[in-house]
Amino acid sequence: MQWTLVIPLKPLSRAKSRLSDTAGDGVRPGLALAFAQDTVAAALSCTAVADVAVVTDDERAARALAALGARIVPDTPASGLNAALAHGAAVVRDIRPRTPVAALNADLPALRPAELAVVLGAAAEFSRAFLADAAQLGTTLLAAGPNRELRPEFGVDSRSRHRASGAAEIRLAGVDSVRQDVDTGDDLRAALALGVGPHTAAVSAGLLIPGS
Repeated sequence: MQWTLVIPLKPLSRAKSRLSDTAGDGVRPGLALAFAQDTVAAALSCTAVADVAVVTDDERAARALAALGARIVPDTPASGLNAALAHGAAVVRDIRPRTPVAALNADLPALRPAELAVVLGAAAEFSRAFLADAAQLGTTLLAAGPNRELRPEFGVDSRSRHRASGAAEIRLAGVDSVRQDVDTGDDLRAALALGVGPHTAAVSAGLLIPGS
């Protein structure tokens, strides 16, 4: 089974505010874009992925991610993360009605294509399934099989909310790169320890990150 991934990305000027203790206002937009570039590049290199759609209204991000091969979907609803994901999934299904769809966070700079393939392979066993983040509170991936609605419930405590919605939790070891999203300085240190992609490596090289 080959999947279409839907990746949401808010305007870079508003992205990653919780990284303010690690990256200044002038750096965070570039860092958020680097995360997304490494995420998209790894996703497109995954054997289980047919294509990637990025939902964003940020022109700079749209140009950079389209150059990597992503389809850009304007965030027409402009009503937050879950509305953007539902819209992106609908656009994808208009083009490929029976494609399995998975929502993936845009801040997985250490993402490994092989680990993503393992997660998507596990997701294929269920009508809807999700993977919890490294903190075990949030969600980094939500998958819906053919003819199934995505029904995203991302946000605070999304692990519990996705479980309550009926999605099966994917329980796998050895897929740390698919779990390690980056919201805080500690998250960035953890991602750097796993080994980030070239875009994040280049931007983070200019940051003083204690413990990294």
